[in-house]
This record gives sequence, C-alpha cells and structure tokens, in this order.
Amino acid sequence: MSTLLVKNADIVITLDDQGRKLRGGGLFVRDNVIEQVGPSEALPAEADEVIDATGLAVLPGLVNTHHHFFQSLFRAVPGAQDHGLFDWLVRLFPIYGEVTAEAIYLSSLTAMAELILSGCTTSSDHLYLYPNDTSLEAQIRAAGEIGLRFHAMRGAMSLGRSRGGLSPDHLVQDEEHILTDCQRLIETYHDPAPFSMLRVGLAPCTPFTVTKTLMRETARLARAYPQVRLHTHVAETMDEEVYCLREFNQRPADYMVEVGWVGPEVWWAHSIFLNRDEIRLLAETGTGVAHCPSSNMRLGSGICPVREMLDAGVKVSIGVDGSASNDTGHLLNEARTAVLLQRVKHGAGAFSIEEGLDLAIRGGAAVLGRAEIGTLAVGRAADFIGVNLKTLAMAGGAVHDPLAALLLCRVDRVDLSVINGRVVVRHGQLLTIDLEPLITRHNELAAEFVSRHPVPERFKLV
Repeated sequence: MSTLLVKNADIVITLDDQGRKLRGGGLFVRDNVIEQVGPSEALPAEADEVIDATGLAVLPGLVNTHHHFFQSLFRAVPGAQDHGLFDWLVRLFPIYGEVTAEAIYLSSLTAMAELILSGCTTSSDHLYLYPNDTSLEAQIRAAGEIGLRFHAMRGAMSLGRSRGGLSPDHLVQDEEHILTDCQRLIETYHDPAPFSMLRVGLAPCTPFTVTKTLMRETARLARAYPQVRLHTHVAETMDEEVYCLREFNQRPADYMVEVGWVGPEVWWAHSIFLNRDEIRLLAETGTGVAHCPSSNMRLGSGICPVREMLDAGVKVSIGVDGSASNDTGHLLNEARTAVLLQRVKHGAGAFSIEEGLDLAIRGGAAVLGRAEIGTLAVGRAADFIGVNLKTLAMAGGAVHDPLAALLLCRVDRVDLSVINGRVVVRHGQLLTIDLEPLITRHNELAAEFVSRHPVPERFKLV
C-alpha cells in the first residue's frame, strides 16, 4: 500500500458539510483514499511521497458534466463562428463525418489534458456520432492513459434528414445496432463500484436527432444495470422548443417525461427554456442539469435559470460543452463564467463565489452520482488539486480571500493535480502524456478535415 502526504498548504478548502478552510493544512492519503485531513502538524510525519504545498490552495478536483471531446478538432471553424445552434450544426455536421478512430483518440486526449490542467479530475463526455472506424473504445483508451476519472457516455443519432431530423443520413445509425452496442459497452467496460475510474452511460443526442423509440429503449436498458446514467440535451434553444411542439405537440420537458427521461439517474444538458413547473419537476424527480454558460453565450442560446433551479432544489453542475461551441475547455473559468452570467441576470448579490465553486465540484459529483468525490474528507477519493496563489494574476486577491480569488482572478493552470491517489500534474506540468507531439498530430487532422469542407455561401455573413 502506498501513501501520499500533502502538507503546508496556504489553505485547504475542504468543501465538506462544515465548510472547513484550513490554513497551513494538508492531507494524508493511503492508496486512493483520503485517510486524514487537518493541520499539517497533526498529520503523519512520513509517507512514500511527500508534497510541500506551500503557496498553494488545495481543494477537491472539479467535475465536468457535459462535453464533446471530439470537437476540440473544430474550434473556431469558419462558417460556424456567428450562428445559432441549428445553423451551426448544419455547417459542422458534414465535417464531423470525417472523424476517424485516431481523431477520436487524439481529440479526447487533447480535451482531457486541457480539463486536467484547468482543475478537472472527473469528466463525462457525450460522443454521439460514429462515422468511419470510430468507437467509444478510443475515448476509454485515452482516459486510461491520461489518468482522468471518466464517465463515457455512448451517444447516438438515429433520425436523419430524410425522416424529419437534423442529422445528415450518413451520420445516423440503425437503432438495433445502437442498442446492441450500448449493451456491449456496459457489460465490457462499466464499473459501478465506488472509486471506479470508468463508468459507461447512455446518451441519445437530442429530440431532433433520435426517435421516441430509441429514447424509451435506451432508458429501459440503462435502468437494467447499476449506476448506468442517462444524459441528453434538453431545452437548449427556442428552435428545439418549436421542433418539439411541431413534431410531438409537447414542450421538451413534457416529451422527456413521456419517454421516461426523468429521475435521479438522469441529467439534462443546458435546460435554458424551462418554466417554473418544469423546474419543480426536475427537483421532485431528482433529475440533474449540466449548465454550460460559455456555450450558451457563444451560440446566443440564452441564460439557464440556475438561480431558480438551486432555489427549487435541483441538482445543478457545470459543463464546458464541446470545444466547437465554447472553443476552450477550462473548467475553473467555466465556473467563473457561471457566476458572472447569473449576476448579469439577477444582480451582483444574487449568486456567490462559493456557489459557483460548489456547482463545479459538489454539484458535478451529485449529478454523476459519485458520493465518494467532491469533498476533502476521510474516506473520500483522493481527487484534489493545488492552485498557486503566488502568481501575478493572484497578487492581492489571494491575500484577501484565496477562495474568491480562484474564480474572480485568473488561473491559467493548476500547479498540482492528484486523481485517485496518483499525481497527474506537478509544478503545472502534465506527467502522464507528452503534449507536444499530441498537439502537432491533432492540428494536422483538424486542418485536413476542415479543408475538405470550405465555407458554403449560405454561411458567409456580409
């Protein structure tokens, strides 16, 4: 059994139920579990590995609950920079059809590296298209190599344009194949045990890319296995609401109820256009939400009613969303943006810094059903980060209030990241993979794929 001692942190922000903040504190870890949290002088004097955290704020790792890793290949694509969701998708769908297993693997490593360096220790990903030789295994391999705690969501599209959907027909899959593959992936890779590094979930893409039958059957399949969760996009735009009213004579939330997509094992992405009764439905059923503020602003979609959701008792978390609609995967900055966006809507006193940090950590743990992460406490997973408080960007702010400075000031990258008891980032450097050749090959593929699809006239703004 290996041990790890982290000591002399400027502050340990536990996010436990008592909200303890320990000046000069630390942690003692045995294997992958926290055994002690407290003042450094009260911790064991020796361990197999000792980290002096002087100058750092140590806090639980952040949890990302909505992403599309493959989209790191498609940041800032011309013709997709100044459009709302539907036109943005129409521009990008043909390019998405180029991706290969290599592209999924490399883009996943790229997105995971960016997340880890921004404080994330657990992430889900929603991979909803499978052209060419792609499969979810490419992402699973990447997560294992880089050391991220991972919820791999097997997404799907089955409703092509010829049948009234938005997806090109060549990107959709047969529903029997989808369900068979979902079952195979669960039975092969899903680990429901506490402290699991890999869980598999099911995630049909949207109401306008899959059928009612697939939604119902996916929910039925997921609920036949322990800890298999369900995820999809809901109420992201007014265009989606118009589509659901036209096709189903229902608002998106009512449609989700009909197909069995509410409950504590379910979380929705975005959920901007919900009324008071629908928010109450989420709270009463235990259905969670992934709030994606930067993507919602980038696409002009709207502002999620996070304040109203939290006041009603809804589980709310943070997602960076796909890099083609956010163009960055900086999770700590996403929490900052969430706070500022709620203040734009409700006023400066309506949303606290502590609430923003809580969304990105404890909120994410709750949405993913991971009781063992999200706080620094005895018996919890050894998932934590250290942020350097002695940087230029933190000067002054970290002196007055280090917790507030984490969100109000700028954190370029974390100095330390420990995931499942393993040191993954030290002195701001990712230890598990070599970034330079990864970025080089990633960029070669990105250029190759987009070059085959020049900007059509309809996407050129004048």
